[in-house]
Amino acid sequence: MVKYLKPEHKVCNIPILDDKFVVGGSGVVVQVDVCVLTSRKKSTSGEKLLLGIVDTRERRGIFVIVPDREAETLCVAIEKHVLPGSVIWTDCSKSYKNLNFWKGVSPFKHCTVDKSKNFVDPKTGACTNAVLAHWARLKKFFREIGVALLQLAMASKEPPHKKLKAEKLDSTTASKSEFSKQIKEDRSKAAPSISEFKFNTKRLKVLSKDKKIPDRATGIVYWMSRDQRVQDNWALLYAQGLALKAKLPLHVCFCLVPKFLDATIRHYDFLLRGLEEVAEECKELSIEFHLLLGCAAGVLPEFVSKHDLGAVVTDFSPLREPRSWVKDVTEGLPKDVPFYQVDAHNIVPVWEASNKLEYAARTIRNKINNKLSEFLSGLPPVVRHPHSGKLRAQPVDWAEADTLVKADRTVGPVAWAMPGTTAGLTVLEGFLNNRLRLFSTKRNDPTIDALSNLSPWLHFGQISVQRCVLAVRELKTKYTESVNAFCEEVIVRRELADNFCFYNDKYDSIEGTNDWAKITLNAHRKDKRQYVYSREELSEGLTHDELWNSAQLQLVKDGKMHGFLRMYWAKKILEWTDTPERALADAIYLNDRYSLDGRDPNGFVGCMWSICGIHDQGWRERDIFGKIRYMNYEGCKRKFNIAAFVSRWGGKKHKYVAKK
Repeated sequence: MVKYLKPEHKVCNIPILDDKFVVGGSGVVVQVDVCVLTSRKKSTSGEKLLLGIVDTRERRGIFVIVPDREAETLCVAIEKHVLPGSVIWTDCSKSYKNLNFWKGVSPFKHCTVDKSKNFVDPKTGACTNAVLAHWARLKKFFREIGVALLQLAMASKEPPHKKLKAEKLDSTTASKSEFSKQIKEDRSKAAPSISEFKFNTKRLKVLSKDKKIPDRATGIVYWMSRDQRVQDNWALLYAQGLALKAKLPLHVCFCLVPKFLDATIRHYDFLLRGLEEVAEECKELSIEFHLLLGCAAGVLPEFVSKHDLGAVVTDFSPLREPRSWVKDVTEGLPKDVPFYQVDAHNIVPVWEASNKLEYAARTIRNKINNKLSEFLSGLPPVVRHPHSGKLRAQPVDWAEADTLVKADRTVGPVAWAMPGTTAGLTVLEGFLNNRLRLFSTKRNDPTIDALSNLSPWLHFGQISVQRCVLAVRELKTKYTESVNAFCEEVIVRRELADNFCFYNDKYDSIEGTNDWAKITLNAHRKDKRQYVYSREELSEGLTHDELWNSAQLQLVKDGKMHGFLRMYWAKKILEWTDTPERALADAIYLNDRYSLDGRDPNGFVGCMWSICGIHDQGWRERDIFGKIRYMNYEGCKRKFNIAAFVSRWGGKKHKYVAKK
């Protein structure tokens, strides 16, 4: 059990607060160090340990009295006061060694500094100087006020250490009690339940001939695929609406395929741990969650037929593989079972936003914005389901499910991103409180934490774009330009990507680009390349360009890359490979393999924009690129501090060896 000084005591910007105080957030550097507090000079009697925790971005933090330096003690205190996704800097003490994998999860990225050699680690930049600086001011403060306050701080006797081990502390408690409560209230304001909400049927498509639920039906199924969450999910809401109207039980099924494109265990781990939260929430709401092992076409129709389930609702993805799954399930379901598809991912359903392939953002922007008043509404809650039946879900053995996955296990989970809706909403709250104000002016600077960092949770559907936009728009008066810029990216640009993949089956091929781009790329196909790298060299960041290598290392280590650098990264692959086709294939492969939001319409469109010029125009002609937009190192230098970014990620210049 840790102890705190009174809330009103404050030294500079470091308050000594109660146990609800939290700092950090996704990508935020938090320095941690232990300081010794004694009641009088040169005395160890009454000695206390203070754990200093300082948020280096906000320049605020807390000093927590701890009974010892044991790993359990310090990790519990850090977990309580530091938000998931933070980057924690400490010394090399063994007490911190479990921070990268605490309680079986990876809530933090952990960097250390060996103070016996350096005050600042030369590779990572890690240090604890901020804690030590504030500690010096705190000691001066104690000297000025005398020993009375010091004795007050040390007055309470700590309970036995064994009680600490049993205590379960949640680092997001304070966050959940306010932000999540507000979201819950917003859902209730929209309607008490889906039964009392006017569902916009333009969100759905009927894939079957029959629309009537057969009399023999024993339940309704939501086949969860792209949108892996319970609340703020239009597809699950529609399924619950059908079940409530028919007074039938509600079931959620997820079909786990052992291999999907270039997904690695990094992606499957994020998916499975997110689904584990879904299963728990379904259980709380009396909704049966079933994890079916195998491709949907092979297991879902059989499951529906075996249990006489009366209707199936699924969500929407524009990609080829999920669309083929839907087609196969449509053919495999009993002919009298209605099958519905709901676009639960986009605010304006892809088929409502446009009925054709759009040329660029400028051609779809008004079409989407003009329909926001119709589709950007509040979302009612998925409520506790009142109807149950004989079919009960079997408990899921998540460890066994993991063993069935056939993905590459050399690319492991990342530390900064915790899977699941709860973690995703925590990141959203951090964006609203800390980064949104910077978004309009600093989002293209990779050295500044100004992005939402929401892409992994949006990709897996663990949080809703619509919920994010509703929350961000609440701050439009305060941060008008940032809110407008965020909505442009998360609504217009994302839905443009879905439009491209939905109406263009060649969304990952040179054949899928515009004629002008095909012509110019082909005209410069044989241009001499100064550098040509293999996929393996690119993957390991072994090029002559330390900026590109650092961006690749960020992708490999953190499963993400700053949005501005993604463009530079992909365009350099075009410049450094022997053909445009190989450039596109390598860019997609590396993105899908390492990025948490790989295998996504945004990823395909990002690579196609950078290499093939889709959603763009022709520019001044040059070697290799032709009329494709060009980006170079000097342009990045004008945008941001390259040295700072390289220092953080450690990319090096490697000597180029020409291929024979």
